[in-house]
Amino acid sequence: MTSPPADNQDQAVTRNPLATTLAGLELATPLVLLSGCVGFGDSLTRVAGFSHASVGAVILKGTTLQPSVGAAPPRLVETPSGLLNAIGLQNPGVHAVVQRILPRLDMSQTHYIANVCGGTVEEYREVSAVFDDSPIAAIELNISCPNIKAGGIHFGTDPAMAAAVTAACRRVTSKPLLVKLSPSAQPIAAVAQAVTEAGADALCAINTVPGLAIDVHRRRAILGAGGGGLSGPAIRPIALRKVSEVLGVARRAGVPVLGQGGVSNTEDVLAMLLLGARAVGLGTVLFDDPLAANHICAGLLHYLERYGLAGLDDLRLQEDSAGTEGTHGGHKAQHPPH
Repeated sequence: MTSPPADNQDQAVTRNPLATTLAGLELATPLVLLSGCVGFGDSLTRVAGFSHASVGAVILKGTTLQPSVGAAPPRLVETPSGLLNAIGLQNPGVHAVVQRILPRLDMSQTHYIANVCGGTVEEYREVSAVFDDSPIAAIELNISCPNIKAGGIHFGTDPAMAAAVTAACRRVTSKPLLVKLSPSAQPIAAVAQAVTEAGADALCAINTVPGLAIDVHRRRAILGAGGGGLSGPAIRPIALRKVSEVLGVARRAGVPVLGQGGVSNTEDVLAMLLLGARAVGLGTVLFDDPLAANHICAGLLHYLERYGLAGLDDLRLQEDSAGTEGTHGGHKAQHPPH
């Protein structure tokens, strides 16, 4: 038998089975560290054993136009299988992030994605414009913020407002534009459809689930802001269902999905990938295990080897698992070109 050319042999040896793409970005692994869990990108670099080699991208802390002191404490409370938070978007403002924080990051190690927040469409647009003129790789829109010009209605629960934010930001940036969807949107597919039509390059599902914790002895809400966003393993089944609904829209629009919500281990990541997510976000788990990405990558490689799969694109659901809009019904996952 004739041996393949040397260059083909080299390609076979060097091919990364965990490589994927998201909104035009080539990711070394499908794992994305989520906004709010890694500060402005360098908090985990001080942890012994942490390596960007296990990370496809890092999404920076939510950023507004002007500095924000955030919500009143307490800001965090543990709940059964979860974490309730109300940080309140504490950040130094977009100009400080671009001028003082981004220069400290090594952009050659991974993709850094900005997370943009605002109280008006105009603020989203202005923040996105500043980030467009920066070395950031992409922009994620956090549309779970309240619209202060519309009585506090969250942008992410109204398809028209979500589309207006996306379209405004699309006009001022050529960078890949990701939109983080709220699980409170009913139906979430309607908001997904609206933002893809407005120019989103990828969909991120889901953001935290609204929740409340009560101190029965003090007879008041535990968090200083009252309610907060629930994350952690408790929301994983909700996230999987919402991702499956979003994927129906994403496939028709030809955009990828970043699946997130309650992901804690290799099996959780595989569940998202099997549904059809192109990449998977790690959030609350990082507070318990800062090296979770290292461990999960090892687990993914073991899974691929165990089942004789060459890479992530070979993952598929079985035929009898169909029943939600986002499942593959036994066919190989057809990931969009982004």
